[in-house]
Amino acid sequence: MSREQLAELQNRRLKETLKRVYERVPFYRTQLDRAGIHPDSFKGLEDLTRLPFTRKTDLREHYPFGLFAVDMKDVARLHASSGTKGKPTVVGYTRRDLESWAEVCARTIVAAGGKPGDVFHNAYGYGLFTGGLGMHYGAEKLGLTVVPVSGGTRSRQMTLIEDFRPRGIAGTPSFILSLGEAMIQAGKDPRASSVEYGIFGAEPWTEEMRRELEEMWGIHAIDIYGLSEVIGPGVAIECWQAKDGLHIAEDHFLVEVIDPNTGEPVEDGVTGELVFTTLTKEAIPVIRYRTGDLASVTREPCVCGRTHARMSRIKGRIDDMLIIRGVNVFPSEIEAVILSMSVIAPHYRLVVDKEGQLDRLTVETEVTEEFFAAVGSSAWEDAEAVKQLIRTLEHRLKEELGLTARASVQPPGSVPRSEGKAVRIIDKRQASQ
Repeated sequence: MSREQLAELQNRRLKETLKRVYERVPFYRTQLDRAGIHPDSFKGLEDLTRLPFTRKTDLREHYPFGLFAVDMKDVARLHASSGTKGKPTVVGYTRRDLESWAEVCARTIVAAGGKPGDVFHNAYGYGLFTGGLGMHYGAEKLGLTVVPVSGGTRSRQMTLIEDFRPRGIAGTPSFILSLGEAMIQAGKDPRASSVEYGIFGAEPWTEEMRRELEEMWGIHAIDIYGLSEVIGPGVAIECWQAKDGLHIAEDHFLVEVIDPNTGEPVEDGVTGELVFTTLTKEAIPVIRYRTGDLASVTREPCVCGRTHARMSRIKGRIDDMLIIRGVNVFPSEIEAVILSMSVIAPHYRLVVDKEGQLDRLTVETEVTEEFFAAVGSSAWEDAEAVKQLIRTLEHRLKEELGLTARASVQPPGSVPRSEGKAVRIIDKRQASQ
């Protein structure tokens, strides 16, 4: 579809969405009235920046169904966030929403290299989390054979991969990495498996992590993006041909990038906060939803032939950004340093606490089996090679972050493994106050 055709479709769907929320969602009617906007006089895309933002706090404050635009009898399914920071955010789907969701997820699998007839090993969690069921129905719509294994139980996952011979695999990158490690420890080679492509998301990950996964498994490691407030997985994905930005399903989701401090739009190619407006959602449409995710967007055509806008990999989350002694630190920056050092395994945790009145950041890591075997376990803490490795890691962290961080380097298996989304940050500062 040309950009002109796409804009025409977006314009029509945006006006329909605005009319829907104005008539059926009291929150949006109030917000739009305050902004002096009425659907009958709304011009469409050219008026987009006049529309008010929606924030995650708005969903929590209207828990559970206050932002729904349909009667509950028309809601076919509910999903929700974990609620670890208070009330969960609840989202609903009509039957048509579920069809649209399956459609965009099917597209993502095609972009990753999937095709009808593939066996698809789905290691995303099932339940209120959107990842498992989103990819499940997308795979079925495309005509794949789905293995709904969900997360955890690495030994069982290894057996299923060996016996069912999937061509595609999906899950969080940290879990698939640990699954590959478990296979190696069991004397199996992930590269010898039937898997040819992997769809990884639900947590930020880096190019360095991609190289680790592709080398370990011998696959195309593809980045997928989604969030439950917009639909779940399926908002955007890389193509296997280029792996150069994630193609956004722009016929369903209108994307903007804004300065997170001012709320003003930024130019294509400039990193800012992603903002999405749903164009086809019935149950819970969202208008200019501020995601908290930092990325940039380009509208240049891709070598694969797709014409939809592409977003960069997520460069960090505003919520995940740590402020250590006045310096902004993103976990992805630390991950890039760790994965640049071949003797350190790609597992880490960031522990933040207080040393007197000052913040202290400790980067907890572990070494590879090869390094551990070379050093030996009898005098680990006193080994000169370990001390030198800690000095090198601390030096590289200071160069990259612009602040001093402590490094803890331990034997293999010391950093807790994830059964789903990796828990990277342990912030003890509030507890110490």
